[in-house]
Amino acid sequence: MSEAAQYFQFVLAPQMLIGLVLGVAVILVALGLTIIFGLLDVINMSHGEFYALGAFVALALSTIGLPFWLLLLLVPLIMLPVGYIVERGLIQRVFHSGDRHVRTLLLTFGLGLVMEDAFRLVFGPNPHRPETPIAGGVEALGIFLPSYRLFLIIVGTAIIAAVAFVVYRTRLGAMVRAAAFDRDMAASLGVPVQHVYAGAFAFGVALAGLAGVLLAPIYSVFPTMGRDFILMAFTVVIVGGMGSITGVVVAGLLLTQIQAIVSLYISPVWSDPIVFGIMVVMLMVRPQGLFGRLGHG
Repeated sequence: MSEAAQYFQFVLAPQMLIGLVLGVAVILVALGLTIIFGLLDVINMSHGEFYALGAFVALALSTIGLPFWLLLLLVPLIMLPVGYIVERGLIQRVFHSGDRHVRTLLLTFGLGLVMEDAFRLVFGPNPHRPETPIAGGVEALGIFLPSYRLFLIIVGTAIIAAVAFVVYRTRLGAMVRAAAFDRDMAASLGVPVQHVYAGAFAFGVALAGLAGVLLAPIYSVFPTMGRDFILMAFTVVIVGGMGSITGVVVAGLLLTQIQAIVSLYISPVWSDPIVFGIMVVMLMVRPQGLFGRLGHG
C-alpha cells in the first residue's frame, strides 16, 4: 500500500467519518428547525431545548424499564401534542402582531430558558449517559466504526428521506408548502392554515425529540445540551436555505466535513469560527441560502 493510501485510510478517512456522524446528527436536529423556519417564519430559539426534552423524556421512561427501540416511537408521539400546544397556546398569541419576528424570537428564547432551568431542577446539573443500545463495532476498509454510530447514519438517512417524502410527495406536504408559499391563497382554497401551521410546528418539535433520543447515547443528556447543537443547526439552516430540506442535508454534510478537515489540518479551535464565518459570508452574498425556501428546495 502506498504512503498516500495509508494516510487516507488511517488519518483522513477516519476524520471524515467523524464528520459524517456529526453531520447526520446536526441534520436530524436541523430538519425540524428548517420546517418551522420555512413555514411559520418563526425563529424558534427553544428548538435546542425541545431536542433536550426528547432526550430527558427518553431518559425518564428508560428508568421504568422501557426499551430504547420503543422510545424511538413513543417519544416523538409524546412531543407532537407538546409542540401543537406551544404553537397554539403561545406562538399564535404574538404571531399576528406587527413586530412578530422580535416577539416570537423573545418568546421562544424565554421558553428555552424556562425549559433549561426545569431540566436542571428535575434531573440535576450533572450529565447522564444512557447505555448504548448496540454494542461493539464494525471494520470496513481498515476503518473501525462503533456499531451504534453506523446505526445512527443508516437510521438518520432513512428519517431524512422519509421527511423529504412527506413534504414533497404527499397531500399533507402539498398543503404545508401551499401555506408556506401564500398563506391567504391557501386559506381561500380551503386549507386549514392555522392547524397546518400548528401541525408543522408540532412535527418539527417531534423531529427534535427524536433526534434527542438517537443522539443521547453518544453525546449524553444534560440541561444545556441544546446549546451544543442549536448554533450549528441554525448555521446549517441559514447556509442551506431556510425551509429547504435539500439545503439542510447539503449544508449539514458540507459544514461538518469542513469542521473535520480544519480540525485535522489546522486546529479544532478554528473549526467553529471558520464554519460561522462561512455563514456570515453566505448572509452577505446570498442571504436566501443555497436552496431557498420550503417548497423550492
